[in-house]
Amino acid sequence: MKLKVYTDGGAKGNPGPAGCGAVIYNPQTKKTKKYSRFLGKATNNQAEYEALILALRKAKELQATEIDCYLDSRLVVEQLNRNYKIKNRVLGSCFIKIWNLSQSFKRVNYYYIPREKNKEADRLVNEVIRKNKKT
Repeated sequence: MKLKVYTDGGAKGNPGPAGCGAVIYNPQTKKTKKYSRFLGKATNNQAEYEALILALRKAKELQATEIDCYLDSRLVVEQLNRNYKIKNRVLGSCFIKIWNLSQSFKRVNYYYIPREKNKEADRLVNEVIRKNKKT
């Protein structure tokens, strides 16, 4: 089963209160599942990685075999496609988690999309931060 995954992560302040969101779409059944998680204090890039980790874990639970991942973070996409080096230790740790999770699937592709095409994942991020942010 092939799934389409849209992920986003963000932080209010960098670092600051952060969250991640994932929208998983099954083209065969036309069903969509949505997930989000509050991360506490993190950077935008850490949140972007955590969103993908969340999505891959959920896709594994759904027994996907192939995944097309759409992110609005060019940095993360280029790092995952091994076009950019990862210099940050925390992001390197996230990369390893994603690499290990990706071994559960026959194929995982990472694509950069403009923010305007990732509105639902972005909405999930903002919603989870707003609900959990201490005022």
